[in-house]
Order: sequence, then C-alpha cells, then structure tokens
Amino acid sequence: FQYLKRFHQGCDLDTFCYEALSVEGSPAECLQLFLMHCGILDPSWAELRNFTWFLNIQLRDCEASVFCNPDFVQDTLNGF
Repeated sequence: FQYLKRFHQGCDLDTFCYEALSVEGSPAECLQLFLMHCGILDPSWAELRNFTWFLNIQLRDCEASVFCNPDFVQDTLNGF
C-alpha cells in the first residue's frame, strides 16, 4: 500500500523504502488503491490477494537488490 499510495501521488519511488509496522491511510483507501491498480475490472478477493502477494514479493526483492539501490547505481538507472 505504501508504494501504491506514493505511485498514485506521482512521488519518486527510487529512494522510497517500505516502513514496516507503519500504518498509513484507511482500510477503504487501501482497498480502493488495490482495485485501481490490480488490472482487473471486477476482481474477486482471491485475485486481489494474488495481486497483493505478487506485488509484495516483487517489491521486497527490488528493495533487497543491489541493482535497485540508488546509492549503488547512483543515476545510471534513473527511473528503472
């Protein structure tokens, strides 16, 4: 949710890092962002769960990758 919220607001995500145990927004806002970004017009709960699970894994791996670390790559992969 933290990434989707910032993406929706047009923020730069290259330097953002997930903040564990940080509560942002309401459950309704969270659900609304998931519905907007999941890519399915009328998703089931299972489809929303799969979307959030996959997105979470991808973002976790991205944060752990040295190639996505702005301090390491500096401006060579800006926006990647």
